[in-house]
Amino acid sequence: MLEVAHIRENKEAFAKALSKRNIDAATLLDQVVAADDLRRSSQAQLDEVLADSNKFSKEIGMLFKSGEAQKANILKEKTAGLKEQSKTLQEQLNTASEDLQNLLYQIPNIPHDSVPEGNSDEDNEEIFRKGDIPELHEAAQPHWELAKKYDIIDFELGTKIAGAGFPVYKGKGARLQRALIAYFLDKNTEAGYTEYQVPHLVNEASGFGTGQLPDKEGQMYHVTEDDLYLIPTAEVPVTNMFRGDLRNHNELPITCTGYTPCFRREAGSYGAHVRGLNRLHQFDKVEIVRIERPEDSAAALDGMVDHVKMILDELELPYRILRLCGGDLGFTAHLTYDFELFSTAQDRWLEISSVSNFLTFQANRLKLRFKDEDGQNKLAHTLNGSSLALPRVLAGILENCQTPEGIKIPKALIPYCGFDMIN
Repeated sequence: MLEVAHIRENKEAFAKALSKRNIDAATLLDQVVAADDLRRSSQAQLDEVLADSNKFSKEIGMLFKSGEAQKANILKEKTAGLKEQSKTLQEQLNTASEDLQNLLYQIPNIPHDSVPEGNSDEDNEEIFRKGDIPELHEAAQPHWELAKKYDIIDFELGTKIAGAGFPVYKGKGARLQRALIAYFLDKNTEAGYTEYQVPHLVNEASGFGTGQLPDKEGQMYHVTEDDLYLIPTAEVPVTNMFRGDLRNHNELPITCTGYTPCFRREAGSYGAHVRGLNRLHQFDKVEIVRIERPEDSAAALDGMVDHVKMILDELELPYRILRLCGGDLGFTAHLTYDFELFSTAQDRWLEISSVSNFLTFQANRLKLRFKDEDGQNKLAHTLNGSSLALPRVLAGILENCQTPEGIKIPKALIPYCGFDMIN
């Protein structure tokens, strides 16, 4: 969430910046300042009452010692009144603080200056493209038909077990899935990321820490009896490993990678564009997360983009990079680059990665700080990216690498798969 002090100092500038997201935040920002004023005044009154109460308590002790019991009893009556007053003021302070927090939770991150204006993904700005779009043979098919033809993914069996959006990978399909996970993790660890295996369920505090709650509550699977959430991405548990930390500046950057299954309700997703692997309720993803000093986070984001580009270059898949517009920017993101893979058989671009810088937005929720060279405590910057999301990468490989003889496996994956062709 945004920092209250920054809102107070930059209220008009923040309102203008947030208009890129197509929201009028001026009233909400005014409410934040008013709620903070009430919180401050409540705190000041409470501090004053507590100070008086402490002072009178010391005086009462001295009066009893000197034999002035009557004066001491008069002061005792006053301190009793002050205790009641402090209790009321503490309740008022708690309410004001909670109201302020709830207001802050409603405000998204400030977009970077380079974020283009726009309402939807149609307004995103293409900044890079690489790879030749292959010319397929006349009998080329989309991946859901190829999956059935080569018996490598069973969508119907997944529906039988759990429901639509829960595919079953089998045979060479399962081995290719496992190969992609191992390949992505190896690429990330070779680049200096430390690998973690993390829980696939998180508590409410973790959901609020990275901004999935309350913004995306309806898209998360909630285990109500235990008040736990199935993770929508490894970003949530990995970043929350550092919730509440105070690190030394020389411990940064912290770089992490992890593989997890991801669970998303995807409520309201219907139509031909979500067929097959295009939109799932459960899917595999390898994530990268960075904790950075503020002055280093912009360069770190560029480095993450270059890292994902390197992986896609090795896989020899046609892709492009988009800078997301204000209307398509995630709630917590300051700047996001989406990677899209071209699906020749579907004749459309498929999103396979988002790489984002959140500045201090997540760190403020997480209370994730570091001590700088001058010994001052500062909020860190957090970043994360898909490296990579498997379903659409797998769909792209099946569709773009298909031949009349079968599906050729990209050279980089053959050592991981143990085969070079699905036929």
